[in-house]
Amino acid sequence: MLDQSTRRAILELHARGVGSRRIAKLLAVSRGAVCEVLRRGTSEVPHLFRTEKADAFRDEILELYKLCETNLVRVHEELLARGVRFSYQALTAFCRKHGIGKPPKLPAGNYHFEPGAEMQHDTSPHRLVLGDKQVQVQTASLVLCYSRMLFFQMFPRFDRFACKVFLSDALAYIGGACQICMIDNTHVVVLRGSGREMVPVPEMEAFAERYGFRFQAHEKGDANRSARVERPFHYIENNFLAGRTFTDWNDLNLRARLWCDEKNALFRKHLHAAPRELFAAEKPALTPLPEWLPELYRLHHRIVDVEGFVSVHGHRYSVPYELIGRQVEVRETKDRLLLYHGPRELAAHQKLLDAKPQRVIDRAHRPPRGSTTKRGPIEEEKRLLDTLPEIEAYVVDLKRSARGRGTIALRRLWRIVQDYPRQPLLAAVRIALQYRMYDLDRLERMVLRNIGGDFFNFGSDSPEEPQ
Repeated sequence: MLDQSTRRAILELHARGVGSRRIAKLLAVSRGAVCEVLRRGTSEVPHLFRTEKADAFRDEILELYKLCETNLVRVHEELLARGVRFSYQALTAFCRKHGIGKPPKLPAGNYHFEPGAEMQHDTSPHRLVLGDKQVQVQTASLVLCYSRMLFFQMFPRFDRFACKVFLSDALAYIGGACQICMIDNTHVVVLRGSGREMVPVPEMEAFAERYGFRFQAHEKGDANRSARVERPFHYIENNFLAGRTFTDWNDLNLRARLWCDEKNALFRKHLHAAPRELFAAEKPALTPLPEWLPELYRLHHRIVDVEGFVSVHGHRYSVPYELIGRQVEVRETKDRLLLYHGPRELAAHQKLLDAKPQRVIDRAHRPPRGSTTKRGPIEEEKRLLDTLPEIEAYVVDLKRSARGRGTIALRRLWRIVQDYPRQPLLAAVRIALQYRMYDLDRLERMVLRNIGGDFFNFGSDSPEEPQ
């Protein structure tokens, strides 16, 4: 079919008096096509109207499309069951042409950013080889919208504390902050609302105020609004992670930082410059970092267990043994755990990021070899020996036969001593010691038999009438 410019040339040559044969030769088209254009007398390209087999079944297709939950394969199967005979390709072409199930594509937006006006932050999951196994990580990224400076790090999990750690590292890498940090509607930052109505968590709002920027969320479904930070995730997955393995988390994030240095210095055709070159013009517009920033930490309160450890995120860290049973303060920083008792720092441990629970032991937190003090008698044992020193031999044997230190058995014996008279009790204990009987239920029954004659009269069948 001749295009509109060729048709216009045919009409123009014909107006000059050129014959149809000459026009066909000049334009390298058939004479019949030239005659058809001259017959129509217009340069408009005629529309071709072709009947489709699916046109007659449009209503049935719309009905089945809803009934089959937008699955065109099922729609085609149902049509065949009803005796309709046309191919699946004809069905999909008909649906595409008439917009059934496929909304028309809207043009993508284009945003212009002034230097220092906005930076965008987001996260994305990725899988990589760490050590000798494959793990899933959360990649956190920050991009300056004007210069396209990129910084990213990877975390085993991304919560509010990890967000603050990442943003502080990213802003230190850049050397300043833009006025706005654009985010998606993540619960890490958002307290309530979405888009323009978003209200950040007070903790995150205070963090942003310290660095001189504010959080802003894009509207739900408006993916183009955060395209500056969304697009590099594909580049990270298919360039940085492709073919690379990492020994540990420190190695992973160090190589990520070096990769950012390398890529930020590369020339980009669509920018007509390297991000580092554009950043030189953007840096004066950034909000400078505060003169002093305290180290970020998350606070935990723990009771030191009987083994001299505190547990944080499933891992156990040693504490000086003198603090067993006492409460300590654990400050979790980016890569360390600081242990405090009151205002004093007790110890510092390297933070573990692996999912498998482990123990971290500092030998200085354990007593010197041979200096372990022996445990004295428990409180119940002291009470028993102070009250009835005659049963000391039975107490010693009872502790030896009981589980552990015998605390439960001694507490039971102490209750028996408190409840029953001394003489029947001592008689029962002598028999129990003789036959090595340490069942306290049987001992109590023996005591009851011994005191039965003292409290009850078994000599007469009928009780005496009181006078």
